This record gives sequence, structure tokens and C-alpha cells, in this order.
Amino acid sequence: NGAGKSTLIKMLTTLLPPSEGTAKIAGFDLVQHPEAVRRKIGYVSQMLSADGDLTGYENLLISAKLHGIPRAERARRMAQALEFMDLAHVSGKRVRQYSGGMIRRLEIAQSMLHRPSVLFMDEPSVGLDPSAKRSVWERIRELRREFGTTILLTTHDMEEADQLCDTVAVMHRGVLAAMDTPAVLKAQVGPAATLDDVFIHFTGATISEGGELRDVARTRSTTQRLG
Repeated sequence: NGAGKSTLIKMLTTLLPPSEGTAKIAGFDLVQHPEAVRRKIGYVSQMLSADGDLTGYENLLISAKLHGIPRAERARRMAQALEFMDLAHVSGKRVRQYSGGMIRRLEIAQSMLHRPSVLFMDEPSVGLDPSAKRSVWERIRELRREFGTTILLTTHDMEEADQLCDTVAVMHRGVLAAMDTPAVLKAQVGPAATLDDVFIHFTGATISEGGELRDVARTRSTTQRLG
């Protein structure tokens, strides 16, 4: 928390001006060609972006118009997106009737309508129950397989990072503390290391309220197990 992940995402998606440095997204300079960057990216934020008073179909229609998808293409792309995200059967229902996982899948569908080269996802499974989380994970995997989309996501869930990511970057106090494949990072820490251990190792994290992160995690785990 507070490492700068969401701020970085907002900079890379042109929602905030960069404080320093340079970046290119899909070949375009972030500062010099922000409009070109926007045309090449999709963005799924932490915050709710779907309108609960509209149906899933209506939310997609607004996104299609905002992305400038030609009228002749809209119906086909929207139908494909709803089918791909397993939402076709609820497309006529108001989003306020959707579950958390369904809303997240709708937001991903909105972000993919214009076929972006790069998709940014800020904590895509936050607040979801285990079943909904697995459903979102599978859709993310399918996006990569079906469209070849490059996905950059932030997460606090080390299992999520291990399951989904080819490359993991550990961010600490606004800088990258480590970056490599999950396997290489775990091997650097120890033969039986998890990505949780990797995070703790490379950030040297301690909790100012008392105790080291590992101790706090162990205490909470024991408390939950014992009820």
C-alpha cells in the first residue's frame, strides 16, 4: 500500500502528468503523443466504472461510442465481448443487479471493445470472492490467448501475480525493488520461497505499528484458522 502503483498506472494511461522520466506505450511517447497512446490502450481502474442504472448492453454501447467504433461494427463487437465475458445472458439487466465478478467482467469487456494493444488493470480482482476471482483470472488468460494483448496489472495478491504474470515487478516506495519472472525471483530468495517471501525479501518491509510483516501475516493467518 502506498508504493505508487496506482499513481504509476494513472501516469501511463495519461490521466496524470508524469512527474519525471520518459515512457513509451505501444511505440508512442507518453508526453508528446498522449492521444495516440489513448487510442492504443485499455484501462480497468480500481473504482467502479460501470453505470449501475444502465444495462450491461447500454454500458457497452456508451464505451463503443466513446472509443469511436464505427456504427456498422458496434453490434458485432459488443455481442462478441458479452459472449467472451459470459455476460450475454444478462446483457439486458441493470448492472446494479450484477454480482461483483460480473461487474468486473463487464468493465474488462468495455476496456477491450476497441482492441487495445496494451491493457492496464489496477487490482482487477480486489474485493471479489474466490469463485469470482478465478473467473476473472480465466478471462484475463483468454484475453492473452485470443487477442495477444499485453496486460499490465497491479495487485496485492501474490498468488494472482504468480498465476497470471510472465514478469513480476516489486514496487517499494515509488521505485522498482526487483523485476523478473516469478520463477527467477523465487529462486533468488530460496528453494522453497513463495512470492510472498519475495515481496518481503526485496522490500525489507516492516510494520511501524509493531512487528515485521512476516510476524503480522503469521498472526493473522493463525487467528483466521482458529476463528
